Amino acid sequence: MKKKEGFEGQEAIVLPRKVIAGCQEHPLLQSLFITDIGYYPRAKFHYRERRQGSEQHILIYCVDGNGGCVINGQEYDINPFNYLLVPAGATHSYWASERSPWSIYWMHFKGPMGNQLASLLHERMETAQNYVKYNEDQIRIFHNMYRHLQSGYSIDNLSFCSLSLHYFLSSFIYPDKFSLLKQEAGSDPAEDAIEFLRKNIANSLSLQEVAAAVNLSTSHFSSIFRKKTGFSPMEYFNHLKMQKACQLLQFTTLRISEIGQAVGIDDQYYFSRLFHSLMGISPREYRNKKEIRPS
Repeated sequence: MKKKEGFEGQEAIVLPRKVIAGCQEHPLLQSLFITDIGYYPRAKFHYRERRQGSEQHILIYCVDGNGGCVINGQEYDINPFNYLLVPAGATHSYWASERSPWSIYWMHFKGPMGNQLASLLHERMETAQNYVKYNEDQIRIFHNMYRHLQSGYSIDNLSFCSLSLHYFLSSFIYPDKFSLLKQEAGSDPAEDAIEFLRKNIANSLSLQEVAAAVNLSTSHFSSIFRKKTGFSPMEYFNHLKMQKACQLLQFTTLRISEIGQAVGIDDQYYFSRLFHSLMGISPREYRNKKEIRPS
């Protein structure tokens, strides 16, 4: 049996097409940005093959277990603390060991700067310099990028992840030079509101309820939230809901109506219209595209 995904404890985010298109046009983001990101623990039977290659570069960092890959006919063994870089457009396949399936952090990324960094990463891999000792600070950067994307696709979040991605990828290219400056994270009403929205994905909230949760008037709250994120609070809430819906479509067998209810939308037709407007395809098409097919 072979599986593309569907592993217990896995996490994954796939950015909507419209958000990716926006990244390609934004002056700060267009040089390097994430399109997909996730973590697969003990990914038994994991296998992917792309004969036509991927539109993005793919980075996989193995932190436990073993696996292997073939890129343009060249085979590589992947052991704990090895990374794997698959260049965009390269014919490839990769897999987890049956005896000791790998646990991996992974991401897809694009952009002109991404092309340059991917080339450096691939050069190191080809010369067997792809062993990178586990570093909690490095993994913390990954989780921080994931958490910000999980919080929504505001320009601030996307910009932070783009800039963090430069640092994250450089930690694989120059592992001996890698260091991390500790930063203190502050809090503000917009961030507090985003956390409130995340905790209430399964509910239907009004603007007044969200503003009240951070002790602000609706007009003042809407103004500072849009300034912070580039979206109205309700637009942002819908992004979070569709992100959760994508995960449920990809990783569960819940009916589409049940997924709508799980993100606080009881009207299945409204849920489908909203999903299509943000993701560019219907919920059913998204599920079929991401379907796990055992072989």
